Amino acid sequence: MNEFKEQEESYKFFKYADLEPGEDVVISGIAGRFPKSNNLYELKDNIFNRKDCITDNGINTEDSEIPRRMGKINNIEKFDALFFDVDFKETHTMDPMGRILFKHTYEAIVDAGIHPKDLRRTRTGVFLGSCFSDTEKTWFYDKLQINGFGIISCSKAYMTNRISNWLHVTGPTCNIDTMCSSSLFAMEHAYRAIHNGQCDYAIVAGSNLCLHPFLTLQFKRLGILSEDVRCKCFDEDADGYVRSEAVVVIFLQKGKKCKRIYATVIHAKTNCDGYKKQGITFPSSQIQSILFKEFYDECGVQTACINYIKAHGTGTKVVGPVEINAIDQIFTKNRNNPLKVGSIKSNLGHTEPASGMCSIAKAIISMELGLIPPNINLNRLRKGVKAFTEGRIMAVTETSPFDGEYIAINSFGFDGTNAHVLLKSNPKTKVNKGLPDYDLPRLVTLSGRTEEAIVTILNDIDNRPIDVEFICLLHDIHLKETTSHLCRGYTITSSKSSDEKLREIKNYSGIKKLILFVFSGMGSHWSVTGQSLMRFPIFAKAIEKCDAV
Repeated sequence: MNEFKEQEESYKFFKYADLEPGEDVVISGIAGRFPKSNNLYELKDNIFNRKDCITDNGINTEDSEIPRRMGKINNIEKFDALFFDVDFKETHTMDPMGRILFKHTYEAIVDAGIHPKDLRRTRTGVFLGSCFSDTEKTWFYDKLQINGFGIISCSKAYMTNRISNWLHVTGPTCNIDTMCSSSLFAMEHAYRAIHNGQCDYAIVAGSNLCLHPFLTLQFKRLGILSEDVRCKCFDEDADGYVRSEAVVVIFLQKGKKCKRIYATVIHAKTNCDGYKKQGITFPSSQIQSILFKEFYDECGVQTACINYIKAHGTGTKVVGPVEINAIDQIFTKNRNNPLKVGSIKSNLGHTEPASGMCSIAKAIISMELGLIPPNINLNRLRKGVKAFTEGRIMAVTETSPFDGEYIAINSFGFDGTNAHVLLKSNPKTKVNKGLPDYDLPRLVTLSGRTEEAIVTILNDIDNRPIDVEFICLLHDIHLKETTSHLCRGYTITSSKSSDEKLREIKNYSGIKKLILFVFSGMGSHWSVTGQSLMRFPIFAKAIEKCDAV
């Protein structure tokens, strides 16, 4: 009985307003790969430039039923096995989702300003939302290997546990499959695990690759794929979605420990439709509305404060109106302006289990820029949806200002599993626009796997306005040695455009070099030396202390 009470207490609801300062869960790092977008920078450019990221699927098949276009990601065959400590033989049988997951997990951790070694022996959880593994068929049934690597290379359980093994972390790991809502279910699990004390940090990911044509054929014969291979979300001509690929990873932690904040997770909640006479694949507007009502009662945020919702919005005939009607029942009361809705699927297609993470990526981009990107493929709003025709809800078709603090995110599985997440933007204003209080150049030292990696980072630094907080994150990341980083580099940044850009890159092939400081004993009598050193605050304070004595 006591164990039951403790378990029940651990799943209590957390009202954001009741949390102690710093106890809130925040998104501090994010990385990902999307159709025609190798990172979030390219994704930002594509969605604001109204790009349709659906391309030829590259599958040679004579079956005319299989759609010829889908959303494809790049470079799924590339992987640095040595860096991630994966056996070379196993690398060739690994599910590509697992390989890509390694890469973007590393990027998300570093994006949070954390060196992966700093996570060792911490209770860091790994939560993955993923459904189908097309590679399983190949290595389990078509190309059975004597060495048995297939079973540990393609199992989705191994995908998450491999991350834990590589990072030396001991938090809970799991793969969650609730079809299209998988990654937001993973988000909800991670959010609660941090609040309940199970995790110090959490890695949350969504992954989807469309490698085998027969799985796409099954979706086509189910009648949910678009005939003209476009996602026409909220449109009168919506007739289905386009299958698409993505791998997205976010890093969660408590606000009191973070070095950067993209957004605060106010609340996350899920539910299930249960029985429906129309069948398991038919969505329930009523159960979705119940989820919304319970959600906002629990977190204590008024629905009238939500000005923008990242809808699930697949572009199928049924899901769109059902979702909009559920939103209308809960969100449009006591509003002065129409509620804005959008769906990233109009650009990317439907990334299925990864779609919730793609929506979070779009929400973070909107919060960072203060702008909402437009939906594309929307010519005529869906008829018969009163919220549209009566002006209570508007689908965003032009770049619009993000007014307010919150973005709500929906994700619904076509098996009746519903998820909802509320994010709050970080309205931080940088002191002096990130410029240092004193006009001194900054030395930035870096390490990387290759010289190209160093050049990429140095170019990024040079193309940014000087920002002391960003440089501080770089210092924290490169403070410790990174195993297998064979190259070193540095640059000196300055707020003065006239200053010469200094940089150097060396390949040390893993050999450690001694750093020697030489004091010649000559030159201290040069008056300019002391004047120059007075520009350093710590030196100036020491001199002032001597003067006081």
